[in-house]
Amino acid sequence: MEALLLAAARRAIAYRTAQPAHQRAEASYADCVAAFDDALPEEGEAAPDVLAALVARAEPGLHAATGPRFFGWVIGNSHPVGVAADWLTSAWGQNTANHFAAPAAAAAETVAARWLLELLRLPAESSVGFVTGATMASFVALAAARGEVLARAGWDVEAQGLFGAPPVRVLIGEEAHASVFSALHYLGFGKASLIRVPADAQGVMEPDAFGERLARDVPEGAPLIVVTQAGHIHSGATDAHQRIVPLAQARAGWVHVDGAFGLWARACPARAHLAAGVEAADSWATDGHKWLQTPFDCGYAIVRDADAHRRAMTIAASYLPPVSEHERDPSHYVPELSRRARGFASWALLRHFGRNGIAVLVERHCAQARLLAGLLAAEPGITVLNEVVLNQVAVRFGGAADAAEGDALTRATIAAVQEEGTCFAAGASWRGRWILRLSVIGFSTTDDDIRLSAQAIIDAWRRVASAAGAL
Repeated sequence: MEALLLAAARRAIAYRTAQPAHQRAEASYADCVAAFDDALPEEGEAAPDVLAALVARAEPGLHAATGPRFFGWVIGNSHPVGVAADWLTSAWGQNTANHFAAPAAAAAETVAARWLLELLRLPAESSVGFVTGATMASFVALAAARGEVLARAGWDVEAQGLFGAPPVRVLIGEEAHASVFSALHYLGFGKASLIRVPADAQGVMEPDAFGERLARDVPEGAPLIVVTQAGHIHSGATDAHQRIVPLAQARAGWVHVDGAFGLWARACPARAHLAAGVEAADSWATDGHKWLQTPFDCGYAIVRDADAHRRAMTIAASYLPPVSEHERDPSHYVPELSRRARGFASWALLRHFGRNGIAVLVERHCAQARLLAGLLAAEPGITVLNEVVLNQVAVRFGGAADAAEGDALTRATIAAVQEEGTCFAAGASWRGRWILRLSVIGFSTTDDDIRLSAQAIIDAWRRVASAAGAL
């Protein structure tokens, strides 16, 4: 066993210390399927041979997501402190089902939850569920919201189910993240039943339009959930919570904030104003595997009303231990009974960075995003579409080209950037136009990486524009 684990550690260290020339995976999905797709063995294979086979088949299909120039999605670098804690988590083999089955894991969650609330400056009475990511965090928080707003209307959804329940009105920005729409779908809210609020040029809800939809489409006394966002996926912008939250709560509405990465602005004094008013909401979803740099998977469902949270999530059985007044059972705040101990890596990284370390990291990435945007915008034919207030940069290529030509030039430039491989970034369709979206959030990214990446993107654009006769 010792030799096997040391061999795995050596291979992991070799991977993390290598400097890949190309930021994109060398092998495609089809290539990887072909590499893994052997016949099911009749007899077992020796452990060292299995490990070697796994590495040989997997590594060609790995993006350089832990590298300093990976900007494809809003995902952190899996900091070595978190990775080391996660190795131990796997080795310890604790199933964080409850505080009796895994006392150390439950305790790490208890303390990490308290630290997280302090860091994000959210209400201290809030409960925290450690889940896979922001999708499940929103699912958990919105389940609590659904139960509570129906309870206020005299309906016990935990006992009576949804059939025959008073209709719950859900107001949500038309550019909310896809994961929130999915969470609502899982909870029984069909897409057609949602009241969508128009968004401004940065993708966030227009407060006046929110007020109009609320007055027009939500009857007085109707159960109400409002979903806002902190950190638009393309622009990084945040809804106007100081205006929206009071309007919703005046109608006894529950406000849930999708703050997968934007909520972390509250941990940085220089950026905290971007999420002003968020603390007055009722629940929040955020990720550890973004700005906290935890390994995958790690998200946090935060709910002000701990009783509503527990009502929605608690799994009870005679063989499960009871909880006393001063104990916290992790399974009372998440959908899973069996799950990995995410609290260890969360605790380790919160301790490693500390309050000041997280603040510095957030501010550095925001400054680097502005640097990247400025370098790109200085090049003729490149337009930065968003106000770079956080860590996101949305780029369009083609200058004054019409929509169709601009889309073609942008998509060609994205492909050229990915093919050249100095950095990795991905495309998206935003407000009917294709963009290159850059997310600066890896702990290892330096200003030199930003300058090198900007030049690579500019060079790719010049090649595409020259070939298309657009220069």
